[in-house]
Amino acid sequence: MYTPPMFKPDRAASLAFAEARGFGTACAWDGSKPIASPMPFYLSFAADGTPQALFHLARHNPLLKLADGTSLWLLAVNGPDAYVSADWYVSPDQVPTWLYQAVHLTGPVRMLSDDELAVQVDTLSAKFENWLLPKPPWTSAKMTAPRLEALKKAIVGLVMTVDEVEGSFKLNQHKSEADYAAGRERACLAARHGFATDRRPDARGAPRRPLQPKRTSSKGPCHDLDR
Repeated sequence: MYTPPMFKPDRAASLAFAEARGFGTACAWDGSKPIASPMPFYLSFAADGTPQALFHLARHNPLLKLADGTSLWLLAVNGPDAYVSADWYVSPDQVPTWLYQAVHLTGPVRMLSDDELAVQVDTLSAKFENWLLPKPPWTSAKMTAPRLEALKKAIVGLVMTVDEVEGSFKLNQHKSEADYAAGRERACLAARHGFATDRRPDARGAPRRPLQPKRTSSKGPCHDLDR
């Protein structure tokens, strides 16, 4: 990943971002073309502290042919992004830009054993069920054993040993305080009033909903853009 120095987060921040996001696109080269699949994941750490990304794919996914423990895979994790108009800055002679956060994890991938897959499925669902609290969490214990086993036979568990961590948090850190504040405020106003909308139609051909900040806090509705 190309990342100018001013946009490069440290390794710990990149891993924390990837774990919090929990969704990415795995990609590998099959010798003639890239193969990619989006999927949820979670991070863990080996006994020596090496990061690991754990996920699963459908048994017939062609990526599985490349899960040989040596071929390198890329796991691309993208976060929120936003367009910033040049008109929003205080300083003259500016150009439009796009703000974003992204992390790339690279390393070899191997298949999990059946016992490891059972742990992976439960850990993955627990991660995202926690987002839905106070809803009582779903667990695999709610399923009948035959049904659970049948579904697990349709997937293959995988673990990436993360050899390289790359991140890019392009959030206008290089701008002056005045331009940073003005751009941030206008982007927040646009989101609140529905102007910062993804104009691409959804799968049904309908306009998408306006892009909204992820959450609010005492810092205000756009604190995720803070440096």
